[in-house]
Amino acid sequence: MNQALVPRSRSIVRRAMGAHSAVWRVDGVLLVAVMALSVIGTLLVWSSTRTWAAGAPTGMVKKHILNLAIGWVLCGIAMLADQRTLRIYAPAVYGVSLLGLLAVITPLGSTINGSHSWILLGGGFAVQPSELAKPALILMLSALLAEPARGADRPRPLDLLLCAAAAAIAMGLVMLQPDFGTTMVLAVITGASMIFAGLRKRYIAGLAVLAMAGAAAVWLFGLLKPYQIARFTAFINPANDPRGAGYNSTQALIAIGSGELFGKGLFQGGQTTGRFVPEQHTDFIFTVAGEEFGFLGAVTVVALLGVVLVRGLRIARQSDERFGALVVAGIVCWFAFQTLVNVGMTIGIMPITGVPLPFVSYGGTATFANMIAVGLLQAVHIRERPF
Repeated sequence: MNQALVPRSRSIVRRAMGAHSAVWRVDGVLLVAVMALSVIGTLLVWSSTRTWAAGAPTGMVKKHILNLAIGWVLCGIAMLADQRTLRIYAPAVYGVSLLGLLAVITPLGSTINGSHSWILLGGGFAVQPSELAKPALILMLSALLAEPARGADRPRPLDLLLCAAAAAIAMGLVMLQPDFGTTMVLAVITGASMIFAGLRKRYIAGLAVLAMAGAAAVWLFGLLKPYQIARFTAFINPANDPRGAGYNSTQALIAIGSGELFGKGLFQGGQTTGRFVPEQHTDFIFTVAGEEFGFLGAVTVVALLGVVLVRGLRIARQSDERFGALVVAGIVCWFAFQTLVNVGMTIGIMPITGVPLPFVSYGGTATFANMIAVGLLQAVHIRERPF
């Protein structure tokens, strides 16, 4: 036997055994929570689209299941990624995401629901590059913040400037669509990544002032469309314009309140069946949970999302790699912010923005981005202990 082949063979065997053992070191609680949310989301999408879905009552839900299947494949691929590899290719991933955002503002882009955020692929499928920009920006920021100066445990001013520049480019391209909801998510991801990296208090204060100045500039220079401003302010008092800007908030509260404690039952929601709440399968899917599953069902959805966040924080705390911990922290803040905004806008405590509920709302690219993020969480968790 050729002795030169022996080390190579042993290396292949070790990698195969490592990959097999890695499967048994995944965070099972996290996966079960995501699976449960996916099942609940599928039922809610089915209920909210069965009366109008094109082709058949199950048309939209079949497409949603296909998106979930693709998402789980992407999750598995991301799960196998090594942190060192992710860190090396983070700039390339970020660059590709920028190309996608640039493509949207060319003739390749299409407008759906007032936002020029999509690239149509045909066959009823479309890609929303701004959703994929979320994990891409997290990887880029984590790579920039992973190595502080020698002898220091905080990022250097140069690192912060590079992070601000990377975030500003992505956020600027998203605002051109315009997609204010995604821009807010990217801003939160950026601020959270810097804070978790050890940003000094005076820099945090400066970042807060800069964020407020940016929000004021968006408002004063008319970067938002009139309908976006109306949606953003309607939550203060929806009764002022119940048939206009306050319509969504009013109908959402009626739908959730009508479910009472135990709900009306799956497919039995009058608000859902009558389509009184717009975009009920995407941005307002939490109203379906409240109406048909009741208070207990709505709390269950929030609790499962809470499990995802808690497990993510646990992974970040146990990670011995700074890059991996920052990636996880960024993902947790992304999911937490979207959950807060989505649930909050349906119960009248947050402005209405186009932010989907993670793992529950209908959506192709958003589902892919969420599942890639779960795969990244698992990748960090798998490698936080030696083989």
